[in-house]
Amino acid sequence: MSKGEYLAEFELYVMLAVLRKNGEAYGASIRREIEGRTGRPVSIGAVYATLGRLADKGFVEFELSEPRPVPGGRARKQVRLTEEGTAAVEHSSAMLLKMMKGTPVAEW
Repeated sequence: MSKGEYLAEFELYVMLAVLRKNGEAYGASIRREIEGRTGRPVSIGAVYATLGRLADKGFVEFELSEPRPVPGGRARKQVRLTEEGTAAVEHSSAMLLKMMKGTPVAEW
């Protein structure tokens, strides 16, 4: 992988949140997933900026959903990982686990 293909920490969080939402990922749901699992406050702007970078790298794609079935319901811009994105998450996760192996952190 070239330097630009490696994931930063927050990019990895966003991509893992997309995977966890299993087809129901959109900006606000990604934000809630990260905040809920990390206890870290996340701005919606940071989520959208990161999704833009990930799209530029070819790691995520967007699709508009059907409008929500409520008065004034709007479509959501749903996110999914591409094959390249899935491979990047797998690679980054494997590297992180290798780095942790043999350290006190690995005992968690």
